[in-house]
Amino acid sequence: MVQRTLILFLVLSCSITIFSFVNRSDAANKKQKVIRTIIVDAGHGIMENGGHNGAKGAYSYEDDICLAISKELVKNFDKEMPEIKIVESRPTEKITSLHRRADIANENNGDLFICIHVNAAPPTRKRQFTGYKTVTYYTGKGSSRKKRTKKVAQYKTYTINNPAKGTETYIWGAHKSEEKELAVRENAPMLQEPDFKKSYGNIDPNSPEFIALSLLKTKQYFKRSATLAGFVQDEFAKVGRVDRDVKQRGVGIWVLQATAMPSILVETGYITNRAEEDYLNSKAGQKELADCIIKAVRTYIVWLEKQQGNTDNYNTNKTEKNKAKDAGAFLKMVEEKEKAKVN
Repeated sequence: MVQRTLILFLVLSCSITIFSFVNRSDAANKKQKVIRTIIVDAGHGIMENGGHNGAKGAYSYEDDICLAISKELVKNFDKEMPEIKIVESRPTEKITSLHRRADIANENNGDLFICIHVNAAPPTRKRQFTGYKTVTYYTGKGSSRKKRTKKVAQYKTYTINNPAKGTETYIWGAHKSEEKELAVRENAPMLQEPDFKKSYGNIDPNSPEFIALSLLKTKQYFKRSATLAGFVQDEFAKVGRVDRDVKQRGVGIWVLQATAMPSILVETGYITNRAEEDYLNSKAGQKELADCIIKAVRTYIVWLEKQQGNTDNYNTNKTEKNKAKDAGAFLKMVEEKEKAKVN
């Protein structure tokens, strides 16, 4: 009798232990699933005619650097966070249309969209004094006309490479008109696509109307995008990169507008600064940049886990992703939201 009771007690104890372990494991697995899929987008790319699409430095191109950093990022994600699915929107050197990049992100139900870019700054104009030139001129008329001379300062105008350097991370959601020139440059590939009308319809991504509509859709992801962007910049600053802060794009950047998830665009450095260009092309620099982004994502996951009290809103956001698989569906969803607000 005593032996039977002892055996029963041992079985019961083991069952409780196993059950507790399973529960803890389930809880851990649930925690790990706040981020299931990350989209890594290598900016720009080689066009069909073989030409480069991004900015050019002294000896390299933005297209190649973006792909190299993205590949390093994907490799490290696979190694350090194997539980997360990583999807590349531009896995090769060839360009992927901006419309397709957003579709890839939405079709894969991404939880984060990380776009890798390289910055560029126009040359700085300089004016240098070179001396004086004697100029002849006349005063008066007729017999009173006299020849005179004067010295006129001479200057030489030239340009030097812009010294701008550092990293900045962009999110969508503002309305700053001064960013228009940069946005137009980033959107240029989309506007030049031969099937632009077919893919995007009569959309002008830089128009005030489209910006307003996009704001309605993306504001639900604004806080998460801004939080991740801040963590990214913090990590860059820790390794000595010049921190140019988190910035908002107030005009059309399609990959930030049309992705139904928290999205950031990372300008990793200035290709027009020779020291920065060397850093961006180095294996050490590419690894450091990728490591910083991964550390930021880890911090973001911890932060997101603390927000799980608002899970209902989070799950609602997730179900809406399937509605944004193309530009038409995206805009229709926005319009329906706006009508609902009016009614």
